[in-house]
Amino acid sequence: MQLYILRNKNKIVLSSGVLIVLGFLSKWTMGNLALFEGALIIASLFGVAPIAIQAYQALKVKVVSIDVLVTIAVVGAFLIRNYEEAAIVTFLFLFGAFLEQRTLNKTRSAIKELTEMAPESALKQREDGEFEEVEVDEVDVGDVLLVKTGAKVPVDGHVLSGEGSVNEASITGESIPVAKEKGSKVYAGTILDNGTIQIVADRVGEDTTFGRIIELVEEAQDSKSEAERFIDRFSKYYTPAVLVLSFIVWLFSRHLELAITILVLGCPGALVIGVPVSNVAGIGNGARHGVLLKGSEVVSDFSRVQTMVFDKTGTLTVGKPTVAETQYYGENIDEVLGYLASVERESDHPLAKAVLEAIGETKFSTVEETEVVKGGGIIARVNGQRIAVGNVALMERENVELSEKARADVARFEKNGNSLVLTAVDGELKVLMGVRDQIRPGVKADLRKLKRLGVKNLVVLSGDNQGTVDVVSRELGLTEAHGNMLPEDKAAYIRQLIENKGQIVAFVGDGVNDSPSLALANIGIAMGGGTDVAIETSDVVLMNSDFSRLPHALGLTKAIARNMKQNILIAVGVVLVLLASLIFSDWMNMSIGMLVHEGSILAVILNGMRLLRYRLR
Repeated sequence: MQLYILRNKNKIVLSSGVLIVLGFLSKWTMGNLALFEGALIIASLFGVAPIAIQAYQALKVKVVSIDVLVTIAVVGAFLIRNYEEAAIVTFLFLFGAFLEQRTLNKTRSAIKELTEMAPESALKQREDGEFEEVEVDEVDVGDVLLVKTGAKVPVDGHVLSGEGSVNEASITGESIPVAKEKGSKVYAGTILDNGTIQIVADRVGEDTTFGRIIELVEEAQDSKSEAERFIDRFSKYYTPAVLVLSFIVWLFSRHLELAITILVLGCPGALVIGVPVSNVAGIGNGARHGVLLKGSEVVSDFSRVQTMVFDKTGTLTVGKPTVAETQYYGENIDEVLGYLASVERESDHPLAKAVLEAIGETKFSTVEETEVVKGGGIIARVNGQRIAVGNVALMERENVELSEKARADVARFEKNGNSLVLTAVDGELKVLMGVRDQIRPGVKADLRKLKRLGVKNLVVLSGDNQGTVDVVSRELGLTEAHGNMLPEDKAAYIRQLIENKGQIVAFVGDGVNDSPSLALANIGIAMGGGTDVAIETSDVVLMNSDFSRLPHALGLTKAIARNMKQNILIAVGVVLVLLASLIFSDWMNMSIGMLVHEGSILAVILNGMRLLRYRLR
């Protein structure tokens, strides 16, 4: 019976409302007081049933809830034969709960939308080469899948063949299509706008980027911040205190209606719901815009960050070194570049890949007698000539004479933040290349936004040489730059900022080597394209390694923090005004109090829902 009543609570609200309207119409049009009282009594009994059941369930677990206060208030109203207020109070309470649930569901719409975006089927290649449609759960790592125009990418993977453009809004929040070709990464839940591609599954099910987004957002929205836990503890003692206060008032005044009205006015509904709705709406907004906030606790610290520390490679920079400057010496340079490409083709070093990309198409030769010099470079024989490729130290070891011009070029390249690749043929310097990682497009503007949002110190820590780090720092206008740092050095620096200087520190990184710093910082922020370890260790994830999401993330947490304070102020302010009106005026009664009380709940919910539309100005 209890379950039946609770399931049909909305129908009870409607029936109660209709009975109240009929009762008042009979009184105003026909003057029929018996019908008026009868309708209100039935409406009161209908309305109090689900409230009383919820109150009983709360008392069973030793919790004095708002339902308990309202149930006692309605019973008291019956005792003083005030059926009008009993009916109106129950109707307003249930109708308010109905509206509250409807509006709260909207704040959780991010989860619903994400779940609906999840792919359900995939075109999987059979052994005979044909493709058949299967449930996405039947796809395993290594399977070849076909994705057609307009279809959702079912798993994380890489393009095996074909070309097209993919809308990655579900992952990054950015709706501009991204071109995909052979070797490009694709993500589950994204949509192929045009083209046809075959992909190889790299991650399936919950392990996909999309699956992790849903899981993290669900966990975050269900988590509680310190403010929420405080309010839970507060309401645990506040609600019984209101009950005791009401009893004391009745004991001394013998004014039952006054005591009942205090019960209604003292309900802490808006206070209890105000903070959670801000957190849920804010986390939902972040999920839509490619920012995962791992729980409500993150919001408080992130909104007060004073110092933001960045790893350089893959965070401030693209993470892909390219040849930025080149200087040639002597003749037959095209032939030398062919020798250089032939030697570098033997290496898998990032600098070698950059050099090969810069040279482009050339004539390759057979490489013999290859010797790798640790910390120096490579020495090999090509077409009977001795080729040395590496740094200045290798050139000195090979007795390669550097002219004054060459030494000046080396100094200039180093000052510009380049890693040097020198090439000598039979002891004579022929090519000098400066290789450096390129700064991410738009990072400078994003860092300015962070400063405007109140971040006082912007610091870069890197394992690169100090000269390279200084160049990046100068170009981006950072506060501090520290090079030649091992992972333990970075962690020690973070610890010093927090423990010795008392700063609230956020660290932004993407690699396994960043994990200690991400864990140690007050707020660890991982680039979503980084390693699993970095993502798991962090508090915030910027999906698809989109650095431009960082200012939005910080601005959003500040907006959530403000919104929570506003909701607390509204909730406490309304209770104080209601109690003051009860003491110092004659117009306040139980019905008006309940109406204002439910109005305050809706006010804090609607205020919290504003966060769903938040965008950084």
